[in-house]
Amino acid sequence: MKFALQNGYRLLDTAAIYKNEEAVGKGIAESGIPREEVFLTTKLQRENLGYENAKEDFQESLEKLKLDYVDLYLIHWPANAKNYADWQKTNAETWRAMEELQREGKIRSIGVSNFWKEHLDALLQTARVVPAVNQIEFHPGYWQPELTELCKDLSIAIEAWSPLARGKVFDNNVLKNIAEKHGKSVSQITLRWVIEQGAIPIPKSSTKDRILENLEVFDFVLSQEEISAINILPEMGFSGELPNEWPDVLKFD
Repeated sequence: MKFALQNGYRLLDTAAIYKNEEAVGKGIAESGIPREEVFLTTKLQRENLGYENAKEDFQESLEKLKLDYVDLYLIHWPANAKNYADWQKTNAETWRAMEELQREGKIRSIGVSNFWKEHLDALLQTARVVPAVNQIEFHPGYWQPELTELCKDLSIAIEAWSPLARGKVFDNNVLKNIAEKHGKSVSQITLRWVIEQGAIPIPKSSTKDRILENLEVFDFVLSQEEISAINILPEMGFSGELPNEWPDVLKFD
């Protein structure tokens, strides 16, 4: 992570459930990059929804990060009917806690993750602050276009988790052919496609070469024909995680 920051990355994405907030905070401190230049996102555990739980979970994250504030705090997964008798109220109370933390200056922006239309519709009935972000699974073969358009209409930014489809994009011939045409890698083509869909890709990598490669996506554009070809690719790399099914994960061969 320190290498990424020192080579131009400024957006860091973590979560309580990742169990690495201490390491992320340490990496920021040791990078030499001023705190105000780093945009840090962390997320509330889906098991800790509700007003009091959200306040406590956030404070734990802040202490682990050893920071005075976070730039973006997300509800990692919405409460759903499978796990909550009144999921709408649970999400609303969680959001109320986050709005208060934002007013206190401990969070700069608040948002959600993995929220579908029904979750957004219910939340917006009581929310004083519209979510700044909805971070969703978004990659070739599974990019949720209707949800993406809804968020655009609501001025909610889309962040794309798993933009490389858990590595499945690397075997796709359509993407390989487009990459060859541009003299780029499949990873770069895929990240560029995410950007041209108006989303913010959140790629992850532990190798220095790939970290640097993922930055080289701003010196070319895809044609409309190429974008359309990627848009209609069949499902690949879908995680099997659905907001209304957690904690279960659908199984795929």
